[in-house]
Amino acid sequence: MPALDRYERILTLHRLLKSARYPVPFSRLKDELGCSRATLYRDIAFLRDALGAPIESGEGEETTWRYAAGEGEVFELPGLWLTSDELAALLALNELLVRSDPGVLAGALAPFRARIERLLSDHASGRALPVERIRVLASGSRTLDQTVFRVVASATLARRQLRFRYRARSTDAPTERLVSPQRLAHYRDNWYLDAWDHSRDALRSFAIDRIREPHAGTEPATDCMDAELDQHLAASYGIFSGAPKAWATIRFSPHAARWVADEHWHSQQQGQRLADGRYELRVPYSNSRELLMDVLKYGPDAEVVAPVSLREEMKIMLQLAIGAYQGGAG
Repeated sequence: MPALDRYERILTLHRLLKSARYPVPFSRLKDELGCSRATLYRDIAFLRDALGAPIESGEGEETTWRYAAGEGEVFELPGLWLTSDELAALLALNELLVRSDPGVLAGALAPFRARIERLLSDHASGRALPVERIRVLASGSRTLDQTVFRVVASATLARRQLRFRYRARSTDAPTERLVSPQRLAHYRDNWYLDAWDHSRDALRSFAIDRIREPHAGTEPATDCMDAELDQHLAASYGIFSGAPKAWATIRFSPHAARWVADEHWHSQQQGQRLADGRYELRVPYSNSRELLMDVLKYGPDAEVVAPVSLREEMKIMLQLAIGAYQGGAG
């Protein structure tokens, strides 16, 4: 195990003493920190005298150390103390958020990112870390208004009713909505709002990029039970799910089976490898369009087997696609 620098030794020492149910022997502390006897004494003195930790020592066959009862339970190191691994993980998470949603979260997270980078630089003795080694490639993300996102997110967290104009992508018809926001969902590189729609008296999901002029009211939001949300909004395949209409059965070629067998399509999915090497996947669905669009990505490597209505719908989509290529380009 590589030797810890002083920053990480102090943090490790604090966590050991805080989590210990009994006084910790000096030898164990020295082994855990991987340092000399003199260095450990200096670290204990710094933690106690400079940082105010309520450290007590005990005498016996071997000196032991502990946090004073009561005080040790509430004591925390001042400022932000994280190990290099924890900071690197936070930086990677920050990079994921910023690059997957540029503009929406980047501004709010900029001070946090700068602080993480400074701390990491301190750990690396002033060397700049190559954050460009972390790549996040968004696919199919849509333009999102920062102000709209923040109003919707604030209303969701503050548990306040929300009023907005909405233009559904399926009909493009404008409507006025009054909702009780339940939760935000990030799905396939885009943000959605799960909410209780008071005008429809039902749960609905709204694409946040289609929301206009949101206004948070003063009325408290109506809360739905988590089980109810999951049953309605996560019971079927896709973001606009609802209660399942049926189970779809899709068979994939031996070629596609190599990776489809490891993919997560739905929490209740059922899959099995067939004797001929193909893979059969069953998922519950309500709105067929999103499911069929995902199946189409596999081209001739996927076949909708059941139900018959879904299979016929896929045939129609394929016939329409072929029709577009039967004439000349343009």
